[in-house]
Amino acid sequence: MSARLLVLMSGRGTNFKALQQAIESSRLDANIDAVIADRAAAGLGLARDCGIDTVLIDRRRHPDRASFEASLATAMAGYAPDWIVLAGFMRVLSAGFVERFLGRMINIHPSLLPKYRGLDTHARALAAGDAEHGASVHFVTPELDGGPVISQARLAIESDDKPDRLAERLLPLEHRLLTATMALLTTTRVSLHHEQILLDNQPLAEPLLLGRDLDGLGSGRD
Repeated sequence: MSARLLVLMSGRGTNFKALQQAIESSRLDANIDAVIADRAAAGLGLARDCGIDTVLIDRRRHPDRASFEASLATAMAGYAPDWIVLAGFMRVLSAGFVERFLGRMINIHPSLLPKYRGLDTHARALAAGDAEHGASVHFVTPELDGGPVISQARLAIESDDKPDRLAERLLPLEHRLLTATMALLTTTRVSLHHEQILLDNQPLAEPLLLGRDLDGLGSGRD
């Protein structure tokens, strides 16, 4: 049976688009049951064009995080997903909310975690003089961007990179990484056990690397 996915986003939806294209081309055995956004994100239009349910839970219409998360949980409850994919979802979720979905919720983050948790990752990598940058897919835990890392993609930083250019060059790798990681999660026993990732019941010693450990599935450029 195809895996059931729920995608949470806040922006353009390019990672959603990569997942959906992989599904449509039979490179990913899954279905995206719904896309949920916390603002009037452009990605909602992409999802509607694909005939996928969309839900807008506007953070501005909720007086506090608890109210917002209650609405989010109610929306999610109707879908019973196997995996919840945070794909550019810009809201920090409370520990209590995360614990409800622990081991089933993943996030893609534009840095080589544990470096540069939070925002402005491209500028921070350049300011630090790093030789490489990248993206990580990790299990979501109560610590912001601190969950165990499943997989990563690496990109050499070029001398003329600026934050926007680095972000643009990284984006296709993010698409490939997320798609390849979801292919792994939907075909292999991957689980979270006390902050340790188990792959076919064996501890994962280090993140899987795109192009070395993971096939480069994806949609290419944005």
